[in-house]
Amino acid sequence: MLVRDLPPSYPSRPTRPMSPLLRIFPAYAAGYFLSYLLRNANAVIAPELTRELGLSSAELGLLTSAYLLAFGAFQLPLGILLDRYGPRRINAGLLLVSAAGSILFGLGEGLPQLALARAAIGLGASAGLMAAFKAFSLWFPVERLPSLNAAVMVAGSLGALSATTPLSIAAPVLGWRGVFLVLGGLSLATAVGILTTPERGTVRTGETLGQQLVALRGVVRSRVFWRYAPPTTLFIGGFLALQGLWAVPWLMHAGGYSRDEAAFHLLLTTIAMAIGFLLVALFIGALQRRGVRPEQVLVAGMATGLLATLGMVLGVGPSHVLWFLLGLSFSVVNLVYALLASRFAPELAGRASTALNLGTFTGAFLVQWGYGVVLDALTARGWLLADAHRAVLGALLLLQAASLAWFLRGGRTRDAVGRATGGASPGR
Repeated sequence: MLVRDLPPSYPSRPTRPMSPLLRIFPAYAAGYFLSYLLRNANAVIAPELTRELGLSSAELGLLTSAYLLAFGAFQLPLGILLDRYGPRRINAGLLLVSAAGSILFGLGEGLPQLALARAAIGLGASAGLMAAFKAFSLWFPVERLPSLNAAVMVAGSLGALSATTPLSIAAPVLGWRGVFLVLGGLSLATAVGILTTPERGTVRTGETLGQQLVALRGVVRSRVFWRYAPPTTLFIGGFLALQGLWAVPWLMHAGGYSRDEAAFHLLLTTIAMAIGFLLVALFIGALQRRGVRPEQVLVAGMATGLLATLGMVLGVGPSHVLWFLLGLSFSVVNLVYALLASRFAPELAGRASTALNLGTFTGAFLVQWGYGVVLDALTARGWLLADAHRAVLGALLLLQAASLAWFLRGGRTRDAVGRATGGASPGR
């Protein structure tokens, strides 16, 4: 079947020894660490880029968006490639593209070359997380996927942290060109490391490309996929939009903080992400054994995010605490990837995860762009900037609340069907 019919206990496949974990996890964790570091590197070196190359704000924005555009556009083809050829070869090959892009960026002289190099970096980094998810789904039982996925996201959080103070310290020493030349070398080394990992004996499914596309269509048309897609798009995509652009303006204009204070809020949020991923990795298995399903933890994470955002909009509660809770919420909501993958057969895990990730980056783009559009429209009508920021964040809050209601309704529908049929409900 396309979608697994799993009872709440998520029965496992046969347990495997620890040695595959020790051989597989570090390499894929390094790949995702590097992916996140490359994604955020431009924020730190932006002043140097602007000053040395004479870039306008729009041109600097183009460089940043080139990464996201290439990264997001490749998600559906990536899923097909991961399912057909396996995560080891695909991730390593793409990291070679990222290495070439980083070196080209370090040697670049003009906007077209830099934008092309940035797009190559995004393309090369596009498999960092999804390849890890695919590898884990091939090697480990389904009840271990939430903890493994959270653990690899800890590595991503460390990459995000490395793109703050550590990179700002290295940039004056190496220069922005030297930074990207070093990142190119790290990409190459990581690709070699992933190539040394073991791979499952049967990766190629024997499907033709046409059959793979038909199966992908089945994934994105399934009821279970569309249960998870809206909250993923609005909660995870919305958080990325805030973290990547609007958090600092919101804190400065609506919160009244200085730029340094706003940056400290973001640092706390990133630390909370890392702590949250680590807690999920350590305790999700123990919670399952005590009868707490990952889906219940996911709902609690979304509810926490809603309450933190509501406090921001209303100006209620300590701001540092609210942004810390938002970071924790983001890490918990990322359980959606493991939960969705557990509902599909292993040979479809890559397509399911990357289709969901496409929704994440689509949401990040739409929220980031739409936020600015609505903000401009409100201020043009005479709204104070602080009030306009609160209104836009409030609108995002309402959309997120609606997506949570949609998710909960889907769960009640599935349970009702399961009771009516005397067993687990169908996933489609």
